[in-house]
Amino acid sequence: MLIQLEQSRVEIDTLAKNIDDLGAVINLTALEEEINKLQQISEKADFWDDPMESRNVLKTLKIKKDSFENYKELKKGIQSIIELTDLAIEEDDASLVEEILKELDDVTKEYEKQKIEVLLNGEYDHSNAILTIHPGAGGTEAQDWAEMLYRMYTRFAERRKYKVKVLDYLDGDEAGIKSVSILIEGDNAYGYLHGENGVHRLVRVSPFNSQGKRQTSFASVEVMPEFNDEIAIELKDEDLRIDTHRSSGAGGQHVNKTDSAIRITHLPTGIVVGCQTERSQMQNKETALKMLKSKLLEIKERENLEKIEDIKGDKMNIEWGSQIRSYVFMPYTLVKDTRTQFESTNIGAVMDGEIDGFLNAYLSQKKSK
Repeated sequence: MLIQLEQSRVEIDTLAKNIDDLGAVINLTALEEEINKLQQISEKADFWDDPMESRNVLKTLKIKKDSFENYKELKKGIQSIIELTDLAIEEDDASLVEEILKELDDVTKEYEKQKIEVLLNGEYDHSNAILTIHPGAGGTEAQDWAEMLYRMYTRFAERRKYKVKVLDYLDGDEAGIKSVSILIEGDNAYGYLHGENGVHRLVRVSPFNSQGKRQTSFASVEVMPEFNDEIAIELKDEDLRIDTHRSSGAGGQHVNKTDSAIRITHLPTGIVVGCQTERSQMQNKETALKMLKSKLLEIKERENLEKIEDIKGDKMNIEWGSQIRSYVFMPYTLVKDTRTQFESTNIGAVMDGEIDGFLNAYLSQKKSK
């Protein structure tokens, strides 16, 4: 066991150097200065004169404080391992080996987590995320696939201790869903999830096919940051078609009782958003408008457009050739991202929300470009 520990010493030294390099990227001195500056702002007598700005300051302060403290704990962790390893080797004490290897695994995971979080420095990366899932052609099979993805992202959010709120939900004809929009609330939610934007492909023996044949289905996932009211986006009344309808699906106590659900179509682009889970028609309308603004903002930023009016109504086809990831259940099990080539054979874990490897691979690739 001590031979194993001496071999691990090389890995420990490499990890310690990587952690030092991460500290240089984070720049603790500058980070501490930013924290102190924000702290001073929050202590001013007129701090709460602008509540929205105040909340943004406090949110930024929390993110920076967490980053600072988490890195300090990471440094303590690797130093503890080094000291414990040196002691075990010096005293020829095999009883410490298991503890050291466990701590090394924990610190390595924390390092990988913090390394990825450093990459989340986009303007909206710290925002909440709005996910909308639509099935492609294929009826019940595609609608069932859309519901499977909805569960996957919900389980991912639960694992991260994020909050999930259903904004709009349309049941499928026989099973699954025709569409769903959810708000995922938590630090870096959009930063982690924005790479999920695209078409997801499923290959399996369909439970809805009596002949037991393999079938390919598609569903699209749209990801956008939750709209910040500070960002001014003007929507003209003549550009909006607002329809009311009865709620359906997992919507709460008002489902199927009143025509309070709202669907808004942005006529210049053809973008459609909806909300049905708020308490009143007015609240549903406000939330739907926020979703529309978020979608327009996300497209504007992604396509590097100067103004909202430049957005075209073109949409990606939800079909073969446009997918970002494939999920194969038969004849073998494999989930593979076509952009990063990251893959996992544990398809059950992936569908249960363990998608961190795919998210991290995408962020790392994006940073290296």
